[in-house]
Formats: sequence, structure tokens, C-alpha cells
Amino acid sequence: MTIPDRLIELERAAVDAMAALAQATPSEESDRLRVLAVDAAEVAQAAITEYAKEDPDRNRMKVEAEVKRLVRHPETQ
Repeated sequence: MTIPDRLIELERAAVDAMAALAQATPSEESDRLRVLAVDAAEVAQAAITEYAKEDPDRNRMKVEAEVKRLVRHPETQ
């Protein structure tokens, strides 16, 4: 399955935002990072959903799994 670079970039941004949040100590900054992480994840999920809807033969869950694999385990490409 070929995944558009845009989906990979959005998922990578969400993963990076979650990593930054995980490193933060409780503070106003961590609150801001939490909002950024949630927003980034929502954008990535919405883009995956829209991409899957473009083709009735595309399974949304399979698209999401492939995007996550490409971002989290790029060595398996």
C-alpha cells in the first residue's frame, strides 16, 4: 500500500508532540504541550480518515496501521 508523504508527516508530528509531552514536567508548559499533542493527533486522524474515504476499497484501519508502522518502524520499509 502506498501512503502519501503528507500522512506520514502528520503522524510524525503527532508522535513528536506526544514525545515532547512525555518529557514535560507538570506546568503551564505541559498543559500547552498536551493541547498541541491532542491537536496534532486529531489532524493526523482526520487526514487518514479522508484519505481512506477517497477509495471505497481502502480500509481505514489498514491505512492507519500502515501509517503508524512507517512512522514508528521505518526500518521495516
